[in-house]
Amino acid sequence: MLAVGFDLDMTLIDSRPGIAANYRELSARTGVPVDADLAVSRLGPPLRTELANWFPPDAVEDAVTTFRALYPDHAVTPSLPMPGALDALHAVRARGGRVVVVTSKLGRLARLHVEHLGLPVDEIAGDLFAEGKATALIEHGVRVYVGDHTADMVAATTAGVPGVAVATGPCAPDELTAAGAVTVLTGLAEFPGWLADHLDR
Repeated sequence: MLAVGFDLDMTLIDSRPGIAANYRELSARTGVPVDADLAVSRLGPPLRTELANWFPPDAVEDAVTTFRALYPDHAVTPSLPMPGALDALHAVRARGGRVVVVTSKLGRLARLHVEHLGLPVDEIAGDLFAEGKATALIEHGVRVYVGDHTADMVAATTAGVPGVAVATGPCAPDELTAAGAVTVLTGLAEFPGWLADHLDR
């Protein structure tokens, strides 16, 4: 059966408003200033990577714990589906396929977004990044992986599947191509057409 993998942040959902709100609440709780707008401009890497820019090394793990505890109340409702996301997922389903979300976000937090937005997703694999995502792609039999970050293209290449990039995140099209993307789409609205061409060859 066809299985298509999708990254979550800035691929399927625009989580910037929610994550920015969560960073602002984290700052209020901890007294540590975080430039929320800057932080959400570079979504993709694991949370610890970003928090290490703002918190001293011995405080990062506590900051991670606090951020994740605040997340359900502050980050989920403001986040929206990316343009074309529902049509992209329905295009996979129309082919009898399964949708697998593979994300660096914790799986339980990713599921909150999926359920809140009613996204037709079959499986969620979380807390994975770059090459680490390849394990889940292989495990779930994913044949195409869609993402917005160079690390997503690394994941696809490592798993031996085509990486389809969407230029909706922090990475430029040439960076995505250099990281191994077989194609770079301006957004998910172009994905159903690409999928049809790919499967009908």
